[in-house]
Amino acid sequence: MKKLLIALALIIAPLASGAQVKTPQASPKGYIKQTVGLTDVEVTYSRPGARGRAVFGNLVPFGKLWRTGANENTIINFSDDVVIDGKTLKKGKYAIYTVPRIESWDIIFYLSTDNWGLPENWSDAYVALKTTVKEEALPTPVETFTIGINGLDPNFGYLDISWENSHVALKFEVPTAKIATASIDKALAGPTWNDYFAASQYLFQSNGNIETARTYVDKALDMSSDKPYYVSRLKSLIQAKQGDKKGAIETAKASLASAEAANNADYVKLNKDSIAEWSR
Repeated sequence: MKKLLIALALIIAPLASGAQVKTPQASPKGYIKQTVGLTDVEVTYSRPGARGRAVFGNLVPFGKLWRTGANENTIINFSDDVVIDGKTLKKGKYAIYTVPRIESWDIIFYLSTDNWGLPENWSDAYVALKTTVKEEALPTPVETFTIGINGLDPNFGYLDISWENSHVALKFEVPTAKIATASIDKALAGPTWNDYFAASQYLFQSNGNIETARTYVDKALDMSSDKPYYVSRLKSLIQAKQGDKKGAIETAKASLASAEAANNADYVKLNKDSIAEWSR
């Protein structure tokens, strides 16, 4: 029995040492993703609770830089450039820092996003944009720190920050009209040469209609200004499959010349090998 207990202990000990205790975070993670017009906005942050404490003016001092949440940086990501207070904020990821005051807050978008709390060495060079918004008193206290994207319009939205009795809303404008107009112009202009190339390549590789593949690759070459070597290469393969070895050789020679000019050794070899094969 003693030997059995020892053996069991030896088996269980490694399993126990590898176990991890799971407990809830004091400030759990929060995540929101919202499309505003045609722009995606994502926020990742931690959500501390008041838990009976006086927050602003005490836990979070007035007039001092605040991490705007807890733990790691509160991070916002815009998929397109946005405009805030008449200033352009480039698309990308930013840490949000704030300076709460009784009547207004400073909101700062900071380029460095890998800090725990405040940066050890603050640099104004990392401040992508800074603005000030009015603070509004809430009629009903908010227990858990909350960030939201609200007041949605096709052309703008509001970054809402609420906790305890305070609320601020930062308006940001999105380039919906610019994106939509570009999309409309592209659609009405019809397919590009690259679209025709992709369609032709698919038909060739999937043993689709070879005549249609030839029509599409011809259109791709006609529409492209520099006649890419890989498009000519595809045309030569289609011609060879159609039984037009003479045409395939001529097209392969054009692809070879372009590949040599681009120093693409792979396509140089492919074309030379095909020319040799089709010349037999």
